[in-house]
Amino acid sequence: MSTPSSEAVANVGSFDVAIVGASLAGCTAATLFARRGLRVALLERQADPEASKRICTHFIQPSATPTIERLGLTPAIEAAGGVRNALDVWSRFGWIRVAPESADHALPYGYSIQRAKLDPLARGLASAESNVELVLGASACGLRFADGECRGVEMETRDGRRRVIAARLVVAADGRRSKVAELARVPARVRPNARAMYYAYYRDLPLPSGTRGQLWFLEPDVAYAYPNDDGLTLVAWAFGQDRVAAFKRDPEATFARRFADLPLAPNLPAGTRVSPLLGQLDLANLSRPAAARGLAFVGDAAMASDPLWAVGCGWAFQSAEWLVESTADALATGRDLTPALARYRRRHRAELAGHHLMIASYATGRALLPHERLFLSAAARDPVTARRLAAFGERLIGPTGFVTPRTVGRALGVVIGERLRKFGARSPVASHTEVREALEG
Repeated sequence: MSTPSSEAVANVGSFDVAIVGASLAGCTAATLFARRGLRVALLERQADPEASKRICTHFIQPSATPTIERLGLTPAIEAAGGVRNALDVWSRFGWIRVAPESADHALPYGYSIQRAKLDPLARGLASAESNVELVLGASACGLRFADGECRGVEMETRDGRRRVIAARLVVAADGRRSKVAELARVPARVRPNARAMYYAYYRDLPLPSGTRGQLWFLEPDVAYAYPNDDGLTLVAWAFGQDRVAAFKRDPEATFARRFADLPLAPNLPAGTRVSPLLGQLDLANLSRPAAARGLAFVGDAAMASDPLWAVGCGWAFQSAEWLVESTADALATGRDLTPALARYRRRHRAELAGHHLMIASYATGRALLPHERLFLSAAARDPVTARRLAAFGERLIGPTGFVTPRTVGRALGVVIGERLRKFGARSPVASHTEVREALEG
């Protein structure tokens, strides 16, 4: 990847699209816009072309795999050692492990790969497009408006020079604390997170699940172990913020003891810890309208959800693709962008708002709700329910596509049938009490 010269920065002028932030969402949007024949200015405040996000689960949900394939990133990710991910889930009802329907029927998969590898790969892909001008070491310091629409961004380089980039569309891809959102006075809707998270990286950590990740619902705590590339495994525990002070009295021993008590626990002493024990307290759920006049938000700038669910990377890829699909034709033909941006905003809301609201609800630190216990209980016994639950967790379907009368009916049938068999009941008709007990777990 070539680093732009100071002359290139000085000569920046008019573009179809100006994107602020050259991480996953910004690079995806830049690449796809350029392939539609549009001129793109891609600004990144970091001067190092190899810069990457450090705090991340490094887990890309399967919902984003089609976008990754369309970008052509799949060979590079696999060559870099990216792991095709899968997950086993434990609750008090037992383990849920989705198996292929047949030997030749592969399960959906995403990738687990360190951002130190993934971010430069995405940035290199974007900068290789002839229509993309990558400007490193440049921060947004102002926006330009005309007739009520955003028509450009003012940037400042590290040596203090300022330049204006005129563009029909400005894209904020600059994360949850978006500077573009601040400049445009687009506040985020904040939904607090009552949990803190502590985590560490281990090398060559053997997992009872093999190469599959593990996640434990501990009601209300959650723990997980996610295998990554280069033999690394991310091990994390999320618990109530009201217990952070007690945890800090002896964090090493508490963390080790907590994992030692888990069902099919990873044997932490058998691996080599290669990071300190890290903590993250600011995990609030944020959301903004995905588009305004002449302005769009992608990735975490549009929606940043509790990292417990590892949705950020996948939604960065997907939201960028949705934006390009919605607006590229209007940009290429000079048509009014307002209807195109409205389409993107509607799609973003339709695809992600339900997931985000459910994630924010669970982030309050509450215990599992009756219908959640029902699905976990049924999925631990029934492969069909397990596959549906996995598709929801992998963000391949939304809440309304998962919580259907058919899914609920099957789950109730599985749980009530198990109870009838357990207690030797003969009647095939469930009483109101049995239904209530099934929902309550």
